[in-house]
Amino acid sequence: MATTTRARGTAAGPKETLYTWEGKDKNGKQVRGEIRASGESVVQATLRRQGVQVLKVKKAKMARGHKITDKDIALFTRQLATMMKSGVPLLQAFDIGIKGSGNPSLARLLNEVRNDVETGSSLSQAFSRHPIYFDKLFCNLVGAGEQAGILDGLLDRIATYKEKILAIKGKIKSAMFYPIAVIVVAAIVVTVIMLFVVPEFKKVFASFGAELPAPTMVVIGMSDAFVAYWYVVFGIIAGVITGISYTYKRSTAMQIALDRIILKLPVVGDIVLKATIARWTRTLSTMFAAGVPLVEALDSVGGAAGNYVYLTATKQIQTEVSTGTSLTVAMQNSNVFPSMVVQMVSIGEESGQLDSMLGKVADFFEQEVDDAVAGLSTLLEPLIMVFLGVVIGGLVVAMYLPIFKLGQVV
Repeated sequence: MATTTRARGTAAGPKETLYTWEGKDKNGKQVRGEIRASGESVVQATLRRQGVQVLKVKKAKMARGHKITDKDIALFTRQLATMMKSGVPLLQAFDIGIKGSGNPSLARLLNEVRNDVETGSSLSQAFSRHPIYFDKLFCNLVGAGEQAGILDGLLDRIATYKEKILAIKGKIKSAMFYPIAVIVVAAIVVTVIMLFVVPEFKKVFASFGAELPAPTMVVIGMSDAFVAYWYVVFGIIAGVITGISYTYKRSTAMQIALDRIILKLPVVGDIVLKATIARWTRTLSTMFAAGVPLVEALDSVGGAAGNYVYLTATKQIQTEVSTGTSLTVAMQNSNVFPSMVVQMVSIGEESGQLDSMLGKVADFFEQEVDDAVAGLSTLLEPLIMVFLGVVIGGLVVAMYLPIFKLGQVV
């Protein structure tokens, strides 16, 4: 019969590690299990007190696992909130989360957080040691929940917030995936035609001894250039993409410029704008409802919006609010929010229900994103068909024109 034992230390005790062990019980039966302790000697002493003859003790090994995603963090947060609402102790909830995790990388992360909590750190402090996975907003809300004694409720709010933000991101990605995939496939098909198909047609047309139609000559010329300089073409494309990506990560001016351009794009820009406002208002609503002061809450809001234009505007709003300006006036001065959003915030401030009004604004714009994505999908399908017809069909027709003309002569 397998058994599991856990060594309990004091709150300020040494850091513990998970060990696996094998041994025999008092009846000589083979048993094995796991134990969390500060060292092998502690494991052996603990097991001997339980009447177990220890045969083997070693540190538990975890597989490498894959990258920890926002979805992994959101799922864990929901599980942790549910378990704590059900009365499961915090450390035991972490143990359940670690064992139930399908991603070894996430299990290692949660184990580190659990160890920090067990050795005396607060949960918010333990999370803050991993800023890549638990951002400032997450840690601030957890800290507010710990101080107010409503950690389970705040974890539930965080989980709901993360689920809604992930839903918005997923909808935008799904809207963009189809056209990008079609463009990539079209580019591959055109490349194959230019490099391999057109040169074969060129050899056949050389035996005709007749003048080729203008469209055919243009395609053959393009193919000759592509065959001769294909590495230059691909090099330029890769260089432009790499250059933009590198510059965007390191240049604030580039980030602002690209984010402004994205917001002004037809159709897509409107969807990104609505999604950005939804994230901005949802984040501020969640922070404010948790009792985080407005000026402090604005620290996390700008980055959560996902657009540098709104990050800059949020810093300006934060500066004005900290000097006594109302949130409504500060948002109006930033010139990046629709009048409807500003009016709803004004009503929320006057009625003392700012978090509720911001939540309703977020709900409205999330629904707008849903409708816009559905409309974009409907609009893109015929446009993509026309695009493929013009590009691929045009190349095919251009190459078959000489054959059609030869058939007419015969």
